Amino acid sequence: MEINGCTCVCGLIGNPVEHTMSPAIHNTLASEQGVNLVYVPFHVPFGQLEEAVKGAFALNLLGVNVTVPYKSAVLPFLEGTDPLAGQIGAVNTLVRGERGFVGYNTDMPGLYRAMCEDGVNIEGEMVLILGAGGAARAVAMLAARKGAGKIVLLNRTYMKAESLAEEVNRAAGRKIAMAMALEEYSRLPSEERFLAIQTTNVGMFPKTEETLIKDEAFYRKVHTGYDLIFNPARTRFMSLVEKGGGRAFSGLKMLLYQGIIAYELWTGRQVQAELARKAYGEMKRAMGIS
Repeated sequence: MEINGCTCVCGLIGNPVEHTMSPAIHNTLASEQGVNLVYVPFHVPFGQLEEAVKGAFALNLLGVNVTVPYKSAVLPFLEGTDPLAGQIGAVNTLVRGERGFVGYNTDMPGLYRAMCEDGVNIEGEMVLILGAGGAARAVAMLAARKGAGKIVLLNRTYMKAESLAEEVNRAAGRKIAMAMALEEYSRLPSEERFLAIQTTNVGMFPKTEETLIKDEAFYRKVHTGYDLIFNPARTRFMSLVEKGGGRAFSGLKMLLYQGIIAYELWTGRQVQAELARKAYGEMKRAMGIS
């Protein structure tokens, strides 16, 4: 595309950002739809987040994605948030408002869209979440919103999982979530099979052979496993789920759809399935995945 005085700029702020695959998604979408837009990463040093957000607005950036470690830290510098982002307590997409950026969370709608495409239903499911951090909080809120039958939070620190379970129960208005210490996973009902979602960074590149639970018996209780990690595209967690007889998915499609939803918010244009597949292919190519 030709960059000129009318070119809109979108980007990603985080630390680090050098590993991002988001430019492959957004620049493909813009190019294919003939939108005069470029997407670039911005490395924001620690302690300079407020300046980065205000500067991006002053420089008339059309939209901004936010990645770790700033998804919650950015909240005080926004004009407001949408209800889902407010409930989750984290944003990953900033959309221009009148006096500043408004924060949205497209991670969870992106995960839900990926699940729908994969034929995975949350309603009535026993959802097992590994971890109790920010990503686990978002997944638990999503599961509660979409009618999960029960949510079990497995975490190394029991008190953190218990606090999150109480928060989810308050938000849901019913007792849907419970906490368990990670080492107590063997107490999970043997007759149940779970939809398991791995939300920690255990198994992320370069430590690709790591996993929170190594016991193969645990994975025989999992009918479907999602690992929010996308690098590597196939994690040890996924391999163990499949070995136990379940279906396994990585965070690649979640990454794709959170980007597509952000792009739709910024441009007002809808991305059809064929273009989504093309952007997915470009993302995989950028990652060196065949």
